[in-house]
Amino acid sequence: MNKLTAALLSTLLVTAPLAQAQFSVNVGAIHVNPIDSASAIKENTALGLSADSDTQLGITFDYQYNDNIVFELIAATPFSHTVEGQGGLAGNDIAQVKHLPPTLLAQYHFFGAGDKFRPFVGVGLNYTVFFDEEASAALKQTLKTDDVKVDLDSSFGVALQMGFNYDINEKWGLHVMVSKMDIDTDATVYANGVQALTSDVEIDPFVAMIGAKYKF
Repeated sequence: MNKLTAALLSTLLVTAPLAQAQFSVNVGAIHVNPIDSASAIKENTALGLSADSDTQLGITFDYQYNDNIVFELIAATPFSHTVEGQGGLAGNDIAQVKHLPPTLLAQYHFFGAGDKFRPFVGVGLNYTVFFDEEASAALKQTLKTDDVKVDLDSSFGVALQMGFNYDINEKWGLHVMVSKMDIDTDATVYANGVQALTSDVEIDPFVAMIGAKYKF
């Protein structure tokens, strides 16, 4: 968790009336599906990059401020994506990258506190950090060197969300959500220590999760 997300969550926990607080955790499958459009490489706009989708274990933490307002922190095991070439690079894998996108959202839950089915909408802030970027053999061959480094910058962006909770009993329930996240990063490829290729990569994925909800 980055320092900004931790500070925001800590502030919410301190200022909220603890007598009304209810904590819950949601665990299940979470899927990240980047947009289909390719991001052009600046040095040659006939070339482009795009990323594939991935599914991981999702864990979200809910803090119920009152009957209608809930704050949710989305976490997951690291996502792994293959960055694929487009245009003149079509058919070639460019790199493998991993990322973590912790996201803090404020949700508004409809209907009453006693209802089993409660849809919600949310808005918040996403922070994405990329790591373990590895250049592919095809990229090394294209650049004619094995000394190739791929670097993706961290990203801040807005997240929008909708979903629902369904209570099975007092403790257990079903949690379903879909989020649209603004994840834009600057990708830079270095060959022999010299900047070779750059691209503004717009991932902007849809994130979907279905899981079990447990209330403490």
